[in-house]
Amino acid sequence: MPTLEKVSIMIHILFLLFSLAAFAEFKPLSPELTEYPYPFEVSYHEVKFPKSSYRMAYMLVSPKKVKSTVLLLHGKNFSGHYWEKTAKELLKEGYRLLIPDQIGFGKSSKPESFPYSFHLLASLTHEILQKHSIKKYSVIGHSMGGMLATRMALMYPEEVEKLLLVNPIGLEDWKTMVPYKDVRAIYQEELKKKEDDIRNYQKNVYFDGKWNKEYEKGIEVLVGWTLHPAYERIAWNAALTSQMIFTEPVVYEFKNLKMPTLLLLGTRDRTAIGKAWASEEVKPKLGRYDQLGKTVIKSIPKGKLVELEGVGHMPQVEAFERYIKEVKDYLKK
Repeated sequence: MPTLEKVSIMIHILFLLFSLAAFAEFKPLSPELTEYPYPFEVSYHEVKFPKSSYRMAYMLVSPKKVKSTVLLLHGKNFSGHYWEKTAKELLKEGYRLLIPDQIGFGKSSKPESFPYSFHLLASLTHEILQKHSIKKYSVIGHSMGGMLATRMALMYPEEVEKLLLVNPIGLEDWKTMVPYKDVRAIYQEELKKKEDDIRNYQKNVYFDGKWNKEYEKGIEVLVGWTLHPAYERIAWNAALTSQMIFTEPVVYEFKNLKMPTLLLLGTRDRTAIGKAWASEEVKPKLGRYDQLGKTVIKSIPKGKLVELEGVGHMPQVEAFERYIKEVKDYLKK
């Protein structure tokens, strides 16, 4: 008969095996994700600069009968492909969808150097809209995409019909609360990221310590990149975009939005750029979405706040039915 100690060891081994089985087996992914399938056909827009040119990937998907157009803007830790479930639901409703990968993300180019700014990313996205003669559209932005969506709405107010911000970052100005960190130091931190770091960050920040196979799918690209020989270039772009987010707050300009705006927030979210290097006194005050929404909505002239209690940074994953209902209802109004 096995001893208690042996039984304990066997149980521990079985637990580890089950835990490993729940995780995906990640493979190296190239900087432009040439081997990674997207849910819809991918096209490319050439971005020309005086001494270089880059490719900006995007998906343009249309139903048989187009009601109107919706632009979907991804967050910093994501790419256009993660809009798949949302896109399929909106297609059923008759919306044509433009889903770009910003420069430095997804299947788009990963430059050695690039003058990142939300103004420039908005301008490049606008070029794709013009290329397809899209003159009126609504914009849905999640996380960093919420900051970019806001910038687009401010730059092209006559074109943007409705603005939907899903757990956008940038509802507070972190540089007034957190010490500045040089982009070179951020780059060194990006270089150190491994599978466990990426998983644990999303698990603890996005999903309240919970994890499942669906969440695992969400880190497939990020982990795959760390396994590729060209990861240094991806890490540098990640550092540059972190710098952009930290230094270009949009919170002061919400008052200038002219179109109907939905602020759709999972109130359990605590995402904040720079929280890791904030003081212990300041950390608990950052990313308080349960408070930020109520404050920010007061400054948006035609704003509506919908709070999803008990939901974190990823409503489109964690509470899809509640999230998509609010999105559909607002687009119909």
